[in-house]
Amino acid sequence: MFSNVVVSALAFLAALGLLISIHEYGHFWVARRVGIKVLRYSIGFGKALIRHTGRVDNTEYVLAAIPLGGYVKMLDEREGSVPVGERHRAFNQQPLWARSAVVIAGPLANFLLAIVAYWIVMMIGISGIAPLVGAPVLDSAAAKAGFQYEDRIVSVNGQNTPTWTDARIALLESSMSASGPLDIEVESASGEQLVRQLPVSQADMLKSDGDAVANLGFRIWWPEVDPIIGEVTPEGAAAGAGLLAGDRILSINGERLDSWRSLVEIVQPSAGVQLNLVIERGGENLPLQLTPEAVQVGSETVGRIGVLETQSAGIAEKARVVVKHPPLEAFGEALVRTWDMSALTLRMMGKLLLGQASLDNISGPISIAQYAGQSASTGIDHYINFIALISISLAVLNLLPIPMLDGGHLLFFAAEAIRGKPLSERVQVMGQQVGIALLGGLMFLAFYNDLWRLFQ
Repeated sequence: MFSNVVVSALAFLAALGLLISIHEYGHFWVARRVGIKVLRYSIGFGKALIRHTGRVDNTEYVLAAIPLGGYVKMLDEREGSVPVGERHRAFNQQPLWARSAVVIAGPLANFLLAIVAYWIVMMIGISGIAPLVGAPVLDSAAAKAGFQYEDRIVSVNGQNTPTWTDARIALLESSMSASGPLDIEVESASGEQLVRQLPVSQADMLKSDGDAVANLGFRIWWPEVDPIIGEVTPEGAAAGAGLLAGDRILSINGERLDSWRSLVEIVQPSAGVQLNLVIERGGENLPLQLTPEAVQVGSETVGRIGVLETQSAGIAEKARVVVKHPPLEAFGEALVRTWDMSALTLRMMGKLLLGQASLDNISGPISIAQYAGQSASTGIDHYINFIALISISLAVLNLLPIPMLDGGHLLFFAAEAIRGKPLSERVQVMGQQVGIALLGGLMFLAFYNDLWRLFQ
């Protein structure tokens, strides 16, 4: 447990440090190029831990104690007196195009980082799980569309899906613009090529768990394993009935079990229904009774007893895939992936603002740190992929027209271009106050969601 926390913390800090450094360097680099004097380049806020004074303009380079952001401080008459001989180098004295270029350079730097990260991943290859379907949840959209065990999802509305990650993204993207069922091209277990019509609902796709696969009733295929309990969840129905790790479930209600899948197929539709089990423990057969608890999965209620199977020695080879491209093709794929993920992120933010997606989907630093640790533990390919995704999120978030963000500054500049003069200082201060309130509320919600998930 402790080692997982350490890995998550280190992976999170490394990723955050890189993202902030690149973002602020975008502002810094363009400011220098247009002749603005940079006073300080800081990674982090608060007390300076490391400070260095550069030879050019005596710029301070600072690593500060609070690593949740950064800033570039430029010469500006609005923030203090400026010597007459340096007025031409003040930010506020620059033409509108130069100020806009400095502001937009930060998000653009994050987009460029995402492209480079995806390019690297596409060249070295990123491992994943093939989009093989397990037995779908009963009465779910996937079940109604006719999906069968071991169907392989080839494409969603013409978008290729070599991995489950690609399938998730394609399902989420397509559902947001679909006016009818999605065309899902599949290859059945027998090798037959089929197209299944999948009914989708934005309401289901954007539920609080945010998992497009689970919300549609899909299960990820796993190799067949014996119905032997690997772990019992405390306070679950199985624990209450006395089931132990290592028990083999022989039958339920007289029906013999030959795999873990057959156990799931009996338990899931039996929420609130008493089941009679026969288990094998230490060479003896023992009768037990339990009642599966009702759990909401997507739009369906299913039964759960609180047990996990004994894991096989990894995923079967047929479920493993590595997506890899030659350099030139990988660069094209990186551009497409960056564009697609940027558009998806923007649309998801729009759904959140319009109340069409659950606010539970908002994640804060705790959840992001957990994702960072998981991706770092999985492999360097997944960690680089994680950095690309977070870099895109940071870029899109900063471009939102909210005062205090880069997009808010661009909004003020747009108003200046239309009016022919800057907005009054009073209006800008009011805008900043609104921005602080909005960002403060967003941060509170993100931390609340993080803590809720943690204690859940």
